Amino acid sequence: MVVGAFPMAKLLYLGIRQVSKPLANRIKEAARRSEFFKTYICLPPAQLYHWAEMRAKMRILGFNAEAVKPLNEEAAAELGAELLGEATIFVVACSCLVLEYRRQQTQQRRQERERRAALEAMRDEVDHLALALEALQARVQAAPPQGALEELRAQVQEVRAQLRARDPPPAPPAAPSPAE
Repeated sequence: MVVGAFPMAKLLYLGIRQVSKPLANRIKEAARRSEFFKTYICLPPAQLYHWAEMRAKMRILGFNAEAVKPLNEEAAAELGAELLGEATIFVVACSCLVLEYRRQQTQQRRQERERRAALEAMRDEVDHLALALEALQARVQAAPPQGALEELRAQVQEVRAQLRARDPPPAPPAAPSPAE
């Protein structure tokens, strides 16, 4: 299942990326045109990203990066717009994942409630059957024992035999003779 789910997850990610690209491109264009957007939303993250990237590269190369020269405004605006576009795509993808996770959780809770309800119904049925069994056992114990039943049958057969002895069966009618 996991192997089959991976290509679907990748396909879903690519689909979300393709769907959210137009939104990201519109945000990038707005960032390039609007001075407020450029100054307060695009430039600070771009400068921070540039600073962190340059410090990391310098440390990897073994240099001491005390001061990092900031990007010019045009390059920072472009980098900020790209970061904003990628962040938009990332937020859309994460939102889809969160929504899918919540849907799965809701479905699991519903299935768990159904399982519990079925289990409770089975327990109720077992309790009902246990009560019915107890009632039947009480009836069986109240019934005359098997030996008494055999004795009663023997008495009935004896009475029938006495009745037959008193009243002999009627004689069958005589058959007419062929000579008559």
